[in-house]
Amino acid sequence: MTAEVSIVGAGPVGLLLAGELALAGVRPVVLEQLSERGTAYKANALMGQVVRFLDHRGLYRSFGGSGDRPRPTPAFLFGALLFTPSGLADNPLYGLQIRQAHLETLLERRAVELGVDLRRGHQVRQLRQDDEGVTVQVQGPDGGYELRTGYLVGCDGARSGVRKAIGATFAGSTDPTVVSRAAHVAVPPSSISVETGDVALPSGDRIGLYTWHRTERGAYVVVPHEPGVVMVSVIEWDGPPITDDIPVSLDEIRASLRRVLGQDLPFTAPETPGPHLLRRGHPANVRIATSHRVNRVFLAGDAAHVHPAVGAPGLNLGLQDAANLGWKLAAQVHGWAPPGLLDSYQTERRPAAERVTMHTQAQLALMSPGPAITALRQVVAELLETPAVTGQVAHLLAGSDLRYPMHSGSPHPLTGRFAPDLDLRAGSRDTRLAELTHPGRPLLLDLTGSGHLADLTGAWRDRVDLVTAQASAPPAGALLVRPDGYVAWALGADGEGQLLEALETWFGGPAPAGHRASGQCRCTASACRGSPGCS
Repeated sequence: MTAEVSIVGAGPVGLLLAGELALAGVRPVVLEQLSERGTAYKANALMGQVVRFLDHRGLYRSFGGSGDRPRPTPAFLFGALLFTPSGLADNPLYGLQIRQAHLETLLERRAVELGVDLRRGHQVRQLRQDDEGVTVQVQGPDGGYELRTGYLVGCDGARSGVRKAIGATFAGSTDPTVVSRAAHVAVPPSSISVETGDVALPSGDRIGLYTWHRTERGAYVVVPHEPGVVMVSVIEWDGPPITDDIPVSLDEIRASLRRVLGQDLPFTAPETPGPHLLRRGHPANVRIATSHRVNRVFLAGDAAHVHPAVGAPGLNLGLQDAANLGWKLAAQVHGWAPPGLLDSYQTERRPAAERVTMHTQAQLALMSPGPAITALRQVVAELLETPAVTGQVAHLLAGSDLRYPMHSGSPHPLTGRFAPDLDLRAGSRDTRLAELTHPGRPLLLDLTGSGHLADLTGAWRDRVDLVTAQASAPPAGALLVRPDGYVAWALGADGEGQLLEALETWFGGPAPAGHRASGQCRCTASACRGSPGCS
């Protein structure tokens, strides 16, 4: 049994990666040890640049987004300090409310519709790789079998068996004295005021909903979840010792909140159907795999990095891992990947993981107790009132502060950034750049109107779509956009000199004469084998 690419883990990252590969003409096998989709309550929203990526795939509206395109959020928190990026000209903080279980349902449906071979109840027992591929020993519902695959991607979470099998070190640290606890609970309906956005305590005090509160023992937040249910989350520093051998209980949540809040918040177990959140963790657990790739095996999502959950950046980071890796693996399978393309996954995504671990640790530190931290929060709060700092923090949280190195020379300011949202006129119809990227293919958007780029780049037409359009205020004369949404080249004052270099760097050399784009691929030349549109 063989596969071109196999994925271990059918969480959001693995399912998005599977869909990206299938969209690019590669039918992956997904091995998931759970026989049914998990129901445990996890993330509740997507934050950051990945929301725009979903728009690039035409998924934003079907995943619950409102309006014709993503809109940035007017306010957010950094280390439990409110700041308002709404005044920024290019506010990058996009959000999408969607529970992880529903996200997985939608991504699985998409993957299956695209032809992905999803195998539930199949557990990887062992793997070994050689120069030609990876051999995987799998235990399925009907017994064991051997799977031979060209490439393998571990999307199997923080305790990744794939990562352990390839010997990738998970470097970092954990502070066991910092403990987080969270639960869905029921509080008396009469104690909650939606109008004032707070909840009444038996003492007569009222605490605000939706936002983190910091005390001299820790931090807590109370968020309405559904009618009759709220989420209570508590982070405690230097609390009583715990053991992970004892399951977390509502009494443990209640006692932790009492220590941090200083008084009781009466609550009971929810009466509504679950699943309901009830968990304990160590939020100061920070680790990054020393390598996101070992030969033919790759790591993505939590298998490659874990970090504090403050600010909800995890899915933004992991799903963009999948978006980055999918098209590159497909290029390798189809035979047109230039040298070093697969290596660029590590080059681009490890810095992204480092940025997220850095700012989540900083936010967690800002939430910790102590007078020195109180003084530091006052300084940071003042800085967050200045537009320059607000913009820098917003881009940091969105993941848009990271610029990929694309080519030599002095690139256009857009190069290496996620493509801007452009309203366009292409021929006789109105469209958007995000709509042109739905197929998941490289895109050369010509805004000059000269037609010259078609002659210049014809040898790449088997791999790169060329669209001529007009924009009311074009940010560049032309944009070369990778399938993951990042600008590989933009036409500026320096002219077209670096376009061919960018094409070869990311999409391989020109197709041999006689193998140019015309209909579906029927040739056998290694430079274009398997590429749509090649003849």
